[in-house]
Amino acid sequence: METCDLCLTWYWEYDDDFARFIQEACSARGLRLWQVTPLNVLDAITSLYSGNTTFHTLLDRANDEILYEPIRRYARENNLRYINPPNLSHWSEDKATMHLELIEAGLQTPHTILIAPFIEQPVLPEFDLNPLGEKFVIKPAIGGGGEGVTMNASTRDDIQRARIEFPDQKYLAQAHIDARLLARREAWFRVFYVGGDCWPCWWNPSTHVYAELTSDEERQFELAPVRQVTERIAQVCKLDWFSTEIALTNENKFVVVDYVNDGIDTRIQSKAVDGVPDGVMKQIANKLVELTIIKKQ
Repeated sequence: METCDLCLTWYWEYDDDFARFIQEACSARGLRLWQVTPLNVLDAITSLYSGNTTFHTLLDRANDEILYEPIRRYARENNLRYINPPNLSHWSEDKATMHLELIEAGLQTPHTILIAPFIEQPVLPEFDLNPLGEKFVIKPAIGGGGEGVTMNASTRDDIQRARIEFPDQKYLAQAHIDARLLARREAWFRVFYVGGDCWPCWWNPSTHVYAELTSDEERQFELAPVRQVTERIAQVCKLDWFSTEIALTNENKFVVVDYVNDGIDTRIQSKAVDGVPDGVMKQIANKLVELTIIKKQ
């Protein structure tokens, strides 16, 4: 039986650079990588279940594609190493759940009202919208990439209209967060976490354009809490790999704005304006492969 160190499943065309970085990191360490894509997924499943091939660790970038489910099931049934196992992934992606968990952990979050799914509670109960401010954000508890999000809501009717887009989901109504300016730049950060390491980036919430946060900037603006908050989130969600959004307010509070995202957009900046800086994504890939080694030992 052929044994690979890491099985990487992916199907999104824009994951190609990420897959290349993973391959380079594996090659540099003498590890065997098995890439499963739409071109070979059927052959891969046959090889697994025929006993011809196996692997030590699964890194699943096709987790919303049903065709890859036999590979996920194989990993579960054989108790193989699974980066971001589905049970933790599904639990942590629920923003309503994470909101409560992060508050319990002592972290700052926007003022939020949690709202039951429309199909469970079609008539909104009475609650005070004033703490949310004149304009507030409405977002479904599950999902990312801005899908289903209303940015400038102001009334109960806005909440009702938002709820019927995904009627089986819980919703969050959240106050807008105004980040302070640091050297004419909003103090809004998207932080990537992998296995104990963090990569904080400046992130523009309007344009979604990244810039690497340098160590000099981190010291100059006293931004060490960005890492500390991210590490605390990691203790709560227990994922190997995720990103989060943290803003520094005018009151000098580090507020977690977007809690836990494990469906990370791996496009790189050299290929897409709003992609992750190439160097950051390459370091992420290296750390993911390093995790494979650590867990194997």
